Amino acid sequence: MKIKVGDKVKVITGHYKGTTGDVIAVGQKSNKVIVKGVNIVKKHLKPSQANPDGAIVEREAPIHVSNVALYDNKTEKTIKIGYKVEDGEKVRVNKKTGKEIKGGKK
Repeated sequence: MKIKVGDKVKVITGHYKGTTGDVIAVGQKSNKVIVKGVNIVKKHLKPSQANPDGAIVEREAPIHVSNVALYDNKTEKTIKIGYKVEDGEKVRVNKKTGKEIKGGKK
């Protein structure tokens, strides 16, 4: 998957179209990402010993990776990602400029 944790992405389709945020989590098998501040849902929690009254909590739900695109702060546009092998390591590059994309955890 080309999107990694810590990347800044922009939502390109759906209810939250046009919003940007940082990727919190990536689901490799499900091809979904959780973006901070995007796709907020209400989760009803049952009462437990830690929380005797229960609660309704708002949290981010995953969205499919095809609905987001990597966002470049300098140009303020979405970019496409390619790969290059430099010094025996595979690195992500901006397809338009050819520059290496920094950031994101493996």
